[in-house]
Amino acid sequence: MATLDKILPFTKYLLSKCILPGDVVVDGTCGNGNDTLYLAELVGEDGRVVAFDIQQDAINSTKKKLEEAQIDNVDLILDGHENVLNYISLEISAAIFNLGYLPGSDKTVTTNSATTWKAVMDMLSLLKIGGIIILVIYHGHEAGKVERDEIEEKIKSLCPGSTAVLKYEFLNRENAPYVVAIERVR
Repeated sequence: MATLDKILPFTKYLLSKCILPGDVVVDGTCGNGNDTLYLAELVGEDGRVVAFDIQQDAINSTKKKLEEAQIDNVDLILDGHENVLNYISLEISAAIFNLGYLPGSDKTVTTNSATTWKAVMDMLSLLKIGGIIILVIYHGHEAGKVERDEIEEKIKSLCPGSTAVLKYEFLNRENAPYVVAIERVR
């Protein structure tokens, strides 16, 4: 049994620490629906998940997963996460992004730093104190490396008085995904 959490269990741990039943949360890249389902379970029937993706296949996959689990507290949005403020004005307790491409799909359709950063900044404006935004950064492909470098540079500009930023990665696993978590501290 490993002592160190792998990346995905670690993200779940972080989310479980800041999300309460009844909260509003965002899945910035619903993909195959795994994070969306987990978020829906955390917020419970009185909470709400708003899940974005630009690919209809991702929306369909997530919808199927939610239907199988009989979950109906999710709004699936076929739109880019950079448009979050068109859909949400309420305070959120968390957001998660899996950056890169949808597994099993067209690898040329990827997230990019411009839209991701706009979404992060907009969600930061909605984030409650103690809430977190998680970026799972997949950088094992060329577009992922570019996005990683640009996002990390922008994250350095965040005010340390109002945010705390954590980077969780395995240094001896080349190209392995890693987590950047941004907590709003005031």
